[in-house]
Amino acid sequence: MNIWPVQDAKSRFSELLDTCISEGPQVVTRRGTEAAVLIPIAEWKRLNNNARVSLKTLLLADDRRVDLQLPIRGKAQRREVAPVI
Repeated sequence: MNIWPVQDAKSRFSELLDTCISEGPQVVTRRGTEAAVLIPIAEWKRLNNNARVSLKTLLLADDRRVDLQLPIRGKAQRREVAPVI
């Protein structure tokens, strides 16, 4: 992964894009601090699709996210309600 200062990235954007496509992700820095990453579109789509899990997938998954202890239905005790006078 190459590091490109923002001024170089701006002035040589076509080269930055070609390098990204041929070599993979490229880091752009601003004042010496990493600011952004340019990645090929195929990598972006893969990451984006893996980040989104459908509700159906979550509900049908074998691994549980939380152990819920649900009360048994019909076993709840009812309170006596005092008559209103």
